[in-house]
Amino acid sequence: MQRRTFVHTTLGAGAALALPSSLLQGCRAEPARESVGLGPIGVQLYTIRDLVRADMAGALAAVSEIGFKEVEFAGYFDHDPKDIRSWLEAAGLTAPAAHVSLDPEHIGAQLEIASVLGHSYLVIPWIPPEKRQTLDDYHRVAEEFSEIALKVFEAGFQFAYHNHDFEFEPIDGQVPFDILLDYTDPELVQIELDLFWIAHGGGDPLDYFARYPGRYPMVHVKDRMPDGTMVDVGQGAVDFQAILGQSIEAGIKHYFVEHDQPEEPLESIRQSFEYLSSW
Repeated sequence: MQRRTFVHTTLGAGAALALPSSLLQGCRAEPARESVGLGPIGVQLYTIRDLVRADMAGALAAVSEIGFKEVEFAGYFDHDPKDIRSWLEAAGLTAPAAHVSLDPEHIGAQLEIASVLGHSYLVIPWIPPEKRQTLDDYHRVAEEFSEIALKVFEAGFQFAYHNHDFEFEPIDGQVPFDILLDYTDPELVQIELDLFWIAHGGGDPLDYFARYPGRYPMVHVKDRMPDGTMVDVGQGAVDFQAILGQSIEAGIKHYFVEHDQPEEPLESIRQSFEYLSSW
């Protein structure tokens, strides 16, 4: 299943899940805010993927014009990495991370691209359904992550895994996400925590920050209504003030706004940027 299909099928499936109390802010009088000292605000380019596909240089320039300083790639669309690097530099952007395939067939090429583009983090964005049916499957995935992460580390980069909601659905009374954390080396296998999907799965980021501190160098900042609808950051019920206020404990260094299916992609990331940059 491709990520596009996954988004459409699972948004409805998880809509009835209640947000944990630590996530729920209400819908929504504008809250009183205290600065939580966010670092540079970035954007996951999946949000504007059609624009990136059509004109990557122009899309990066538009992202920079909004005010973003960092981007995370979700595909290079067959462009020469040297060209992409020149477009990033022209736009005044850096690309600390990318969602990539790290299977044995592709890992060498991905490491070369990462070197050219200046990535620090290489992120596996998804576990295929056939590899996550049982707890034993998740143990095998944890072992596989550990092997890949060591290769990534030896090449001078950091491995990370990006969650969805399925990792928080208990199997035989155990939460699979805990297996991925408990059975991997925290120095090698880190997490890019997607704040929409953990909420959609019924998980609580503050609980995970407390139990596995320093494990989350990146977050996808995404908002959610109580009925499960994805909305622009600041328009839903996720209490970002509470969650991102624990950035030091969590280890967060990079904040990538994202919306999986926005009607107006550039306007979506603009509104999300303005919300976070007003803190």
